[in-house]
Amino acid sequence: MKKNETKIRVIYGDTDAMGIVYHANYFRWFEIGRTELLREMGIVYAELESKGYYLPLTKSTCHYLAPARYDDLIIIETKISYFRRASIRFDYTIWDENKENILAEGCTLHAFVGKEGKIVRAPGELVEKIKGANEQG
Repeated sequence: MKKNETKIRVIYGDTDAMGIVYHANYFRWFEIGRTELLREMGIVYAELESKGYYLPLTKSTCHYLAPARYDDLIIIETKISYFRRASIRFDYTIWDENKENILAEGCTLHAFVGKEGKIVRAPGELVEKIKGANEQG
């Protein structure tokens, strides 16, 4: 499966009173990784929405293994672990800057829905882009 790596620097606002990244920020980083992976595949989320398709979150998990701190450079590694007719799952690994230590691992599961909020099949154009990206590496 295709992977994307996105580097970001931890800002002061990401941390709690103990100087450690606040747990909810990992889910924000998951969104950054997911958005960048899709963009790399030629899928712009805003364009998907303009065509009447949405990807609401149905499940999310995060296993915290080591703390990230202010000014750390981290790597968000994102991949699609499965893609079904009406759902898609992304897996995430948050690494330190040298990819020596895993800071957190998690996943998000999303359903495809139309404008009415009802589950629909993934659009063919998206299916082809994901299949093509995964064949390339």
